[in-house]
Amino acid sequence: MSITPLMPVYPRCGVRPVRGEHCHLISEDGRRFLDFASGIAVNLLGHSHAGLVGAIQKQAETLMHVSNLYGSPQGEAIAQRLIDLTFADTVFFTNSGAEAVECAIKTARAYHQHVGNTEKYELITFNNAFHGRTMGTISASNQEKMHKGFLPLLPGFKYVEFDDLEAAKAAIGPNTAGFLVEPIQGEGGIRIASQAFLEGLRALCDEHDLILVLDEVQSGVGRAGTFYAYEQYGIVPDVVATAKGIGGGFPVGACLATEKAARGMVVGTHGSTYGGNPFAMAAIGAVLDAVANEEFLADVRAKGERLMARLEQFIGNYPELFDSVRGKGLFIGLKMKVEPRAFVAHMRDNHQLLTVSAGDNVVRVLPPLVIDDSHMDEFMEKLSAAAASYQPEGVA
Repeated sequence: MSITPLMPVYPRCGVRPVRGEHCHLISEDGRRFLDFASGIAVNLLGHSHAGLVGAIQKQAETLMHVSNLYGSPQGEAIAQRLIDLTFADTVFFTNSGAEAVECAIKTARAYHQHVGNTEKYELITFNNAFHGRTMGTISASNQEKMHKGFLPLLPGFKYVEFDDLEAAKAAIGPNTAGFLVEPIQGEGGIRIASQAFLEGLRALCDEHDLILVLDEVQSGVGRAGTFYAYEQYGIVPDVVATAKGIGGGFPVGACLATEKAARGMVVGTHGSTYGGNPFAMAAIGAVLDAVANEEFLADVRAKGERLMARLEQFIGNYPELFDSVRGKGLFIGLKMKVEPRAFVAHMRDNHQLLTVSAGDNVVRVLPPLVIDDSHMDEFMEKLSAAAASYQPEGVA
């Protein structure tokens, strides 16, 4: 057999982590890497966080899984905590971000079709978005690289330019059910929606009785410096999809909704075998214990400001490589003047620094939210050494 035991859908590199220590990963061969990728914004408490590990261990000793045919004291308690922290009135728990977005799409459609408006099924989405890898979520994104090999796409989505309110307004038609948008595009290159854009989408939804769905799978749970990024815009969404950091490394997501928006999500309309299992609820509870307080979030904002200030100063030393710095909180993008994937590999393979590439020639800097100044110092030292030794392909 020539195919690998793990289906070869990932371009896996040579780093093979076997252990994590706070903000570092240790590979199979003993190398120690500074982890400023965090599993792509997942390990927001770093690795081996005592509170998270302890909660999961304790839950494993009592009850790991029970069917959703039965009552869920654990799920009810965590759902109420999320409701108390956000705009939401109700929560559906999933196993991933893509599933959370799928639930959000269904919620937006059901809002209209529950009352007989069967023609209202289309969501307006935005160029360069990333919403997941299911058939529904790749159909919601306009990225051809995710479409290849899986055509035809599912109907029900219309793409317009990100942060273009007039284009969004012009796209509204008789089939429109709502908007699906990332307030900060992660895969798209840490592109931040403007205040006028999100305020305008909210106003259009109010005017036309549409559902505003925010994909905060990557930007949520403190990553952008507030519990959810929408808080920084002063708007109230109808539905939010969340995942990644909410489990701190445990696979779990959620779809948050207002009572009005969820009017169509009645008995029998949706489900998940594993969604909301006690194991996952223990993980979320531990993350909320650590993250969901203003002192922690203020510290994230302060660390983000310090790190971005250092990056702003640093990039002037390498004008041939770097263009600008963007981001909120510890959701940071380093825009390059060259294609970033080779530089990300150079940092990883030669300087034991882990980051993530993104669209728009951006390197995503996504450290655990628990970093301290020593980790920032180490990051800047490794980044400086990598930049000084980097030779872009094709440059003599």
